[in-house]
Amino acid sequence: MSIEVNNETEVAVDGAEFVALAEHVLANMHVNPRAELNILFIDPEPMADLHLRWLDLPGPTDVMSFPMDELRPGTPEAETPAGTLGDVVLCPQVAAQQALAAGHSAVEEMLLLTTHGILHLLGYDHQEPEQEKEMFALQRRLLLTFLANR
Repeated sequence: MSIEVNNETEVAVDGAEFVALAEHVLANMHVNPRAELNILFIDPEPMADLHLRWLDLPGPTDVMSFPMDELRPGTPEAETPAGTLGDVVLCPQVAAQQALAAGHSAVEEMLLLTTHGILHLLGYDHQEPEQEKEMFALQRRLLLTFLANR
């Protein structure tokens, strides 16, 4: 897999851990090993700009996903075709605030958000209650299995 992590913030981020998480998620979703994924960490101001531009919502958000080739999960018998999944963009400062409120570490929150963002790139959504139930259960399973093997 080609997974690139770029940190444009002053917040320390262990890029190798996010690459390992992405590899875990993509392997479990049977995504072609030649797929490409970008993970970008940005400050609140540029995140607020993206949030306003793409969702017409004010202020920074925690994570946004920008799909490219609209790849979908594969199966054990048939991986997805090779291609570019897209970009997952995270704001560590927003994640840190959410982590504090949730009672876990900022790193755990960013790992959760990265998993969430990758699932969005694979076509998952949570607009409807059934979609939310499916996506959040999958997100939880993927994150817990990653953390258990860390």
